[in-house]
Amino acid sequence: MLKTTMLLLKPQNHRWVSSLRSRNDAVVLGDKAILYLKRHPQNLASLIPHFTPEAASYLLLKSQFDQTTTLNFLAWAHTHPFLTLPCKCVALHILTRFKLYKSAQTLAQDVARIAESDSDGAVVFKHLIESYHSCNSSSAVFDLVVKSYSKLNLIDKAVNIVSLAKCHGFMPSVLSYNVILDAILRFRGSLEDAECVFREMVRNGVSPNVYTYNVMIRGFVVGGELEKGFGIVREMERNGCLPNVVTYNTLINACCKAKRVGDGFELLRAMARKGVGANLISYNAVLNGLCREGRMSETLELLEEMNRRGLAPDEVTYNTLVNGYCKEGNFHQALVLHAEMASKGLSPDVVTYTTLINSMCKVKNLSRAMEFLDQMRSRGLYPNERTYTTIIDGFCQQGLLNEAYKVLSEMIVSGFSPSIITYNALIHGYCFLGRIDEAIGILSDMVERGLTPNVISYSTIISGFCRNHALDKAFQMKLEMVEKGILPDAVTYSSLIQGLCKQQKLVEAFDLFQEMLRSSLQPDEFTYTTLINAYCVEGELSKALQLHDEMIKKGFWPDDVTYSVLINGLDKKARTREAKKLLLKLFYDESIPSDVTYNTLIENCSDNEFKSVVALVKGFCTKGLMNEADRVFKTMLQRDYKPNGAVYNLIIHGHCRWGNVHKAYNLYKEMMQCGFVSRPVTLIALVKALSSEGKNDELSHLMQNILRSCRLNDAELAKGLVEINFKEGNMDAVLNMLTEMAKDGLLPDGGKYSYAPAST
Repeated sequence: MLKTTMLLLKPQNHRWVSSLRSRNDAVVLGDKAILYLKRHPQNLASLIPHFTPEAASYLLLKSQFDQTTTLNFLAWAHTHPFLTLPCKCVALHILTRFKLYKSAQTLAQDVARIAESDSDGAVVFKHLIESYHSCNSSSAVFDLVVKSYSKLNLIDKAVNIVSLAKCHGFMPSVLSYNVILDAILRFRGSLEDAECVFREMVRNGVSPNVYTYNVMIRGFVVGGELEKGFGIVREMERNGCLPNVVTYNTLINACCKAKRVGDGFELLRAMARKGVGANLISYNAVLNGLCREGRMSETLELLEEMNRRGLAPDEVTYNTLVNGYCKEGNFHQALVLHAEMASKGLSPDVVTYTTLINSMCKVKNLSRAMEFLDQMRSRGLYPNERTYTTIIDGFCQQGLLNEAYKVLSEMIVSGFSPSIITYNALIHGYCFLGRIDEAIGILSDMVERGLTPNVISYSTIISGFCRNHALDKAFQMKLEMVEKGILPDAVTYSSLIQGLCKQQKLVEAFDLFQEMLRSSLQPDEFTYTTLINAYCVEGELSKALQLHDEMIKKGFWPDDVTYSVLINGLDKKARTREAKKLLLKLFYDESIPSDVTYNTLIENCSDNEFKSVVALVKGFCTKGLMNEADRVFKTMLQRDYKPNGAVYNLIIHGHCRWGNVHKAYNLYKEMMQCGFVSRPVTLIALVKALSSEGKNDELSHLMQNILRSCRLNDAELAKGLVEINFKEGNMDAVLNMLTEMAKDGLLPDGGKYSYAPAST
């Protein structure tokens, strides 16, 4: 708890001043110093050996209404020993009265530092009281000292100064309480102490202002007490203190970080209703919340609203959106926004560049990733550890270890030590190339550098052994990691199960699967699909279907790979009808799973369950079962749920592949009207199909749309080449160029979507 010390003092100002004046030497020195300060400052040095604290105090008191002389004296005297603690307290009174608060605060912080033996601030307070009346001071000096102590995290001293001031008849202002509250929350993070001071403030008759309430609200929301933050808002409104833009921004930001973007939106609307103008910080906070939740389509409406209010996006806005689109996988739009930033003279920050680099690494466009790294440097930004590790991982993912080590060398020269993530990337690179012994060597390097390999380090090597059919070594590595206290995770078990399945050791694989369950590790879709595939290969379809049903009951929904495995297995047994029925189970067979129907899947469309609908459509399209795919599409429309871009892209591509180009083109037009963006693979398939069918008018319209959507400057040359070849009828060249543009991220990319109910 906060401690206070009481000190009762009687003013002794007249005796103290008279005693100073009785000292002739001090008077003579003080007057001479005043003369030198005004006319002969070069002579001041001659006074230093003889100048005393009494002379300094005399000078300050005599010149206390002469601001220039006072400031010049302090500038000369501040490094000399004759400017003692009592003298500095006199100076604090004078500077505060002159309202030179910045200079006064600097001096007060100096006082706080030199008075180390003053454990509770009582000595400083004593000197302030003794000189208070002689300096014609005010209680503002106590506020200033409290502020200085608070900023130096000397909170107990600050609180005691407030208590001493009250005991001597001074009423500290709301400023003192505000800075103490701010310091408690910033330095200690103690909501209990802050509430104690806040309630004491109210009891003492000091009315909190909007800053007080904002400090408390920030403290609660940072401490995870969002509802208490809202409670403070209600209290301030009851007390007639209106929330300002800072109040709302604090709550909006907290709501969005707590994944309560709806509440953030409501606060934004409340600001408008109550006449509080939302600023760029308000909108950026909501945009950040939407991007965190992958609700990128809603950001467009918010940007339009910002534009109507005359708020131009800044670097924070763009960086937030670029990060959001990269996270969603819509790299095309992220690159468009990056180019737009540059055209407006705005610069991405290190985090955004790292995100762009990571995105390029994910699509294996490492040359573009390195371009972004060079661009960072040209803008005066320095890559951080994560930037370097991201690029190293990008090279390692493709087995380009020489390039990875070049970046690693640069990373070390730049002063960054490789982290465990960096080493794990190198381990993956060696395993990718089948150089497992060298990957194991990295483990030794890690230990020598004081890093402990983690479960990812071992699991990566185990996976490498399994891919190279070295199961004995893989299981030996599993034993080694357990002996070192590192428990296998789901990835470790899945890799080993896959290795056993590849060698047709299904009994051992299933035993390991059971061990995994006993270890309270949940298998994922990959684990189940691996076992299902193994059973299908062995012709044990009943066990495969049993695992399919089990994974659904445990909340893991089959993806398109799982369905493809099952379809292939059933087809090999001439059970095509059963394959179709399997794919329709989620729609028409309410008993499997018993607690999930089509409607509940739709209602929980934000959850992982709904991935199965996209997987189902993809499964039909992959096998050419387009009538079934159309039935799924039609069912969604009948039940008032709009198919999203993902479904459109799948079914368009499916119809192109299986010969119904007319339907594919009509669905493409419908998709454009709905505002969805086509994936590059969809566009290329449609171009190829229209060209093959000789549908020139439709092809011309499609090409215009494609070229119009390529907004990046980087795409200009490619667009020109595509247009020339298209006009000359050279469709092979057009398709090749579009493919290259897609690889470089220059074509529009619909990315990932979520499902949304149709508006009623």
